[in-house]
Amino acid sequence: MKNIFIYIVLLWSGFAFSQNEQLAQYYYDKGDFEKAKISYEELLNSAPSNTQYFLRTVDCYQQLQQFALAEKMIQERYSRYKQGVFLVELGYNFQLQKNDAKAKNYYDQAIEKIKTNANDVYGIGNSFEKKVLLEYALKAYQTAMQVQPNYNFNFQIGMLYGQLGKTDQMIDLLLTESYNNPQNANLIQTQLSRFMNGETDNTAFKDAMRKALILKTQKDQDVFWNHYLSWFYVQQKEFGKAFIQEKAIYKREPESLSSIVNLSQFALNEDNMETAAEILNFILLNTKDLDLLVQTNYYLIQIKIDKAQEKEYPIIDAELQQLLTTYEITPFTLSLQLIQAHFKAFNLKKPEEGIAIVKSALELNLNDYQEADAKMELGDILLLQEKFNQALIYYSQIQLDLKNDVMSHEASLKAAKTSYYKTDFEWALKQFKELKSANTQLIANDALEYFLLINDNTVADSTQTALKQFAKGDFLLYQNKKTEAITQFQNILKTFKGQEIEAVTMLRLGKIYESLKDYNSALSQYQQIIDHHSDGIYVDEALFFSAEIYNDELKDIEKAKPLYEKVIFNHQDSIYFVDARKKYRELRGDKNL
Repeated sequence: MKNIFIYIVLLWSGFAFSQNEQLAQYYYDKGDFEKAKISYEELLNSAPSNTQYFLRTVDCYQQLQQFALAEKMIQERYSRYKQGVFLVELGYNFQLQKNDAKAKNYYDQAIEKIKTNANDVYGIGNSFEKKVLLEYALKAYQTAMQVQPNYNFNFQIGMLYGQLGKTDQMIDLLLTESYNNPQNANLIQTQLSRFMNGETDNTAFKDAMRKALILKTQKDQDVFWNHYLSWFYVQQKEFGKAFIQEKAIYKREPESLSSIVNLSQFALNEDNMETAAEILNFILLNTKDLDLLVQTNYYLIQIKIDKAQEKEYPIIDAELQQLLTTYEITPFTLSLQLIQAHFKAFNLKKPEEGIAIVKSALELNLNDYQEADAKMELGDILLLQEKFNQALIYYSQIQLDLKNDVMSHEASLKAAKTSYYKTDFEWALKQFKELKSANTQLIANDALEYFLLINDNTVADSTQTALKQFAKGDFLLYQNKKTEAITQFQNILKTFKGQEIEAVTMLRLGKIYESLKDYNSALSQYQQIIDHHSDGIYVDEALFFSAEIYNDELKDIEKAKPLYEKVIFNHQDSIYFVDARKKYRELRGDKNL
């Protein structure tokens, strides 16, 4: 019984202590330093050796300009522990009082402390960095390495060079450190990426990086530098230049194509199809691995399909059949079978042939994910045929078989869209609401778009008349019937002029015209949103899409810049904000807002 009582007392004491700490933190964060001081003094009394409580108490004194109390407290702590970090604290206390001479004296003492005990550098260097005393932090690490040559603070020194604006010294030191200690290369590359893609002017930094790496590859024949230069070009999304480096590496080390395969994926993900195709064709010529051959042919045929005109469909159809004849119908060629089924159904308008291909594939010895891929394609083709309920069955099976998997979320999104297409808006809205918090950003963004579409237009029109017509237009788009979809959306604009549905209808029409390369018509739709719906939720998209057309397609930079600028300054919450800022900086040339 006595032990239970002691346990309860200890538990309660721990809880109360935790509560006091949270209260002290609350006052400190709020800027109420008088109350925070009292709370931290109490905490320090109960745990005198706690450095965090000590430093917070000192900070509160300093915030309240009670410098004498702070000095006394630090001096007592230093007398007791003799740690160099408290010399930095004493110096900083005098710096806050504008007594630079005394501050320097204590900072210099801290550096001298490292000379007698190099281990002190960890606390001293960190303290200088926290107080943004960068030159002293630099001196601390350099001193420690002079005293103990086996110590390595090159990473910390390199980062300090960067913060001090000593770009060339930073790059040279960090590149050398990467080469000498390859285990640190990933960490160093992460930090270099931050400098290259940071908020401030980074053009000079990128140029210095490029120059330094090119010089390294010229002076040293080690493929390490080719890898590093390839990495740099990937960061800049210059995949063609990265490919040149990867080919040079492969000629000297032809054991693996993994880096080149990864590069092809980067190019594909960034929609750089021309470079991706070049890389994929190189892979085809240099591998005999069946999986890689199938995967590479899959991506190449997808690129062809995406840019093909209808007259080219018979050639692609024959090529698909030849690939499957060459590599045979097995689980290993499932991706080729499914792309053939999709092409038959959506491009050649032969959905029954597509269904037959998928059903044959499902009879193979597939793993769970392959089976889900096949069922997803089957659901897509059934949806194309307006067999909504049958499509939902297959999407639901994927959701049940692969719970909490990304593929399950994708199936959930398709199921929600199916409900939307069949105008079951109540059920679709519930599904889109749940998917707004999906782990995959693309799925979450897509779900949010449809949630807002249904919700806003239901509030504006409880009969959902306009929304039903809009869903019909979206379904025509899904069926790849663009001409019919244009007619449908144009009719909506005539019938429901001035209503809630108007802006999003213009947005849909704009995207269809873009896909047809009718850029003037697309710009016209977006301009109407900008002019007449500037306070709506689609104006950021209209601005960004217009800027992209002027920048990428019409090459009219002067018209693109102000559109990107409006997204940046008026729509910071837009999902296009980051891309708009990047493009704007590129067009300005100085990479600086």
